Amino acid sequence: MINRVLLRIKIVQILYSYYKSAGKSLPVAEKELFHSIEKTYDLYYHLLQLSVEITRFASNRIETKRNRLRPTTEDLNPNTRFIDNSFISQLTKNVQFNEYLTAHKLSWVNYPEIIKELFEEIICTEFYSDYMNASTVDYAADKDIWRKIFKKVILQNENLDDSIQDQSIYWTDDIEMVVSFVIKTIKRFDLAKGEEQELLPMFKDQEDIDFASKLIRSVLTKGPALREMIDLNTKNWEIDRIAFMDIVIMEVALAELMDFPTIPVNVTLNEYIEIAKAYSTEKSGTFINGVLDNIVGQLKKENKLIKVVMFSDNKK
Repeated sequence: MINRVLLRIKIVQILYSYYKSAGKSLPVAEKELFHSIEKTYDLYYHLLQLSVEITRFASNRIETKRNRLRPTTEDLNPNTRFIDNSFISQLTKNVQFNEYLTAHKLSWVNYPEIIKELFEEIICTEFYSDYMNASTVDYAADKDIWRKIFKKVILQNENLDDSIQDQSIYWTDDIEMVVSFVIKTIKRFDLAKGEEQELLPMFKDQEDIDFASKLIRSVLTKGPALREMIDLNTKNWEIDRIAFMDIVIMEVALAELMDFPTIPVNVTLNEYIEIAKAYSTEKSGTFINGVLDNIVGQLKKENKLIKVVMFSDNKK
């Protein structure tokens, strides 16, 4: 689940904090990195759990209306298609899902207002109305409505975003990418697999774990040399005018360029330029692109940038 795009972002964030805090060591930084990754994996389960809690809220609302002193015909004969959703029923019984929630004590019990707000937004959407009023629905339709809910309601709700950040400092800025993992999970669900349906693992493989560990260690052990390269190529700039985040991003990019021969140069440059656009200043992407492009040219001339073509390797 934790792909290399997210690993790069996490490493940049951890190193930014590392440089701003005195007294931290390389082992501490590496431990902090993997703790941050584990917390993001928690968020994956927490957001999956959100779908179950919204469904439970809808079910409780139906029961409340049924038990009114003077229930209407509609109260007594509600449309239960939403709460009978077969995907949610399967997820609710999922062994891996329930074991993880129990072990990590994840819960929405303290956030009923968020559950209520999201449900009320959902029932106002056109796709919800279409789903509830369709002549028939199947497992594919049950999954499709939840993909739409995550993309068009959950991802867009500002109060949920604020709540997520309040619940954990490690979840700041994570929700968009984690929602994409949730949507991927919904697509992968197979009714035939029942409660044994596999959820996404934290890492795709050991290679991604090694990538993260090696990259953060590379930056921290080669920091002075990397900073010198950056300084030499920004000599026309006053150092105080360069955003500190830009310097951190360039250090990580240079470490990856030099220590990961199977990752193409353009892949590394594009990844860190995008990180700069998202996490630094408006002009950072262009600035970093120019500086790194100059450094890459120098390294190639000095035969210090060796890249190996791996036709069977799709890693980026």
